[in-house]
Amino acid sequence: MKILFVITGLGYGGAETQLINIAINLKERGWDVNVISMIPPQTFIKELAAAGISVETLNMSPGVPDPRALMRLVKILRLWQPDVVHSHMVHANLLTRISRIFYRIPVVISTAHNINEGGRWREIAYRLTDCLTDITTNVSHAAVKRYIQVGAVPKGKIICIPNGIDTETFKPNQAVGSRVRNELGIKEGFVWLAVGRFEAAKDYPNMLRAFKELTGKRPDVMLLLAGQGSLLEETMKLSNELGLKDKVRFLGIRRDVPEVMNAADAYVMSSAWEGLPMVLLEASACALPVVVTDVGGNCEIILDEKSGYIVPSQDTSALARAMLRMTDLSEAERKRMSEIGRIHIEIHYRLERVVDQWERLYKELLDRKGYKLKRRC
Repeated sequence: MKILFVITGLGYGGAETQLINIAINLKERGWDVNVISMIPPQTFIKELAAAGISVETLNMSPGVPDPRALMRLVKILRLWQPDVVHSHMVHANLLTRISRIFYRIPVVISTAHNINEGGRWREIAYRLTDCLTDITTNVSHAAVKRYIQVGAVPKGKIICIPNGIDTETFKPNQAVGSRVRNELGIKEGFVWLAVGRFEAAKDYPNMLRAFKELTGKRPDVMLLLAGQGSLLEETMKLSNELGLKDKVRFLGIRRDVPEVMNAADAYVMSSAWEGLPMVLLEASACALPVVVTDVGGNCEIILDEKSGYIVPSQDTSALARAMLRMTDLSEAERKRMSEIGRIHIEIHYRLERVVDQWERLYKELLDRKGYKLKRRC
């Protein structure tokens, strides 16, 4: 079977990483896979090429509507004739749905990756074009519930399929962690880690202010921040204004995230909104205990009081108290937390299990239309 993935862009994000992992895994299982990025891709070209997956782009500019992109997509569809088109993220979802007016696609699946994709008009656009997709999926049960409540998708046409994680790539490794700490010049103290885009959703100001409170009670702590984004300079400036220059390290983009995670003692996420963050799956798979805000599907990944602590979003004092509580735990107590978190990920979010779910859905939708019979004839 041929499957075509369409995504808004290929950058350093959780949705993009998830698509790449699924595409490569399906290719290994014998699927014929192609990927289309609406805007020119920034990353993952080499990884996809190594797997034998080609990448096309519609050459759109970020934030600029371009009706010609629709015709480019239709042209590719006619040339490649996919059995399944699986789009990811709101712009790709809407564009792919509209393309179905101009070309008959056997199965179209639209995947949202957040509890809120921004703006009421997008939710209305989802509802108006719902007839052009076979099913919508989202990455957390909380997000599915919200999309039904706001009327973006009718009940019965949306399901939850979570993100999946490669638990062999992301796993605890004390030796690697020690090496990375040496490379970073960290000899002692408690190390917190956060990895992600420097954008409004991640609410780094909340994290930095909470960390400032923590340093007043535990001066032996350090915070490592890895990633890039439009608010990076603003975040660095706030860190300096809070007097955290010697306590907060900005690592930039890291290609060795599993290794960096093993160098930390705990993970923190201060997001104001989320879907089902890949980085939280990665941290738990690396056996890091976690402090996280109660947004999106975070509470589905982290078991409160068992594998971490969950606090209200945008509550700096609550975040600081939870971070202090985690820092003050004994090593044995944190280890118990981390082991529970790792087991939870292996049971519910292992990549192979998630790809199994996608395969079943693809085949179910094709069978429902009698498409396999038509192909055999």
